[in-house]
Amino acid sequence: MKDLNMLLAGFGGQGVLFAGKVAAYAGLIEGRELSWLPSYGPEMRGGTANCSVCLSDEPIGSPLVTNPNVLIAMNRPSLEKFVNDVEPGGVILLDSSLIEIPVEREDVTVCRVPASKIAEENGLSGLANMVLMGKLFEVVGFCKEETLDAALQKCIPARKAAMLDLNRKAIALGRAS
Repeated sequence: MKDLNMLLAGFGGQGVLFAGKVAAYAGLIEGRELSWLPSYGPEMRGGTANCSVCLSDEPIGSPLVTNPNVLIAMNRPSLEKFVNDVEPGGVILLDSSLIEIPVEREDVTVCRVPASKIAEENGLSGLANMVLMGKLFEVVGFCKEETLDAALQKCIPARKAAMLDLNRKAIALGRAS
């Protein structure tokens, strides 16, 4: 499988670190080399947040992703900051509910998903991150379907077990979008 060097970015509280953790756990479950490197501003909720996720069949030299082959942008400032770092031939997934500007690059695949709107309309407020993870799974196929579900189960703490089916629904909606 092709190496996945992914950057997820948005505001704190949008779940970019959680989404990255799910992708990293999927790699762990499938026995791949992986790294997950979170980065967030001091505000936590409302500040900037991003994480780098690397999945590979070979050892990973650095956990920092400077030229991602996948960018998930959950807000306009994140898209503007990282759009030119995506390697040619890469994929940009963006929440078109919050990002109305076009991506001017023609050397990448752009998937505009109204993730926040989809989540809101389906009673899944706050799960736009998982809608985008579903779309990522559909477009990139970075793991097996059952692995993605197992990773989701692993990342949701016991105290939030009621969120499992809601997250599953959000992923399914993203896959279908």
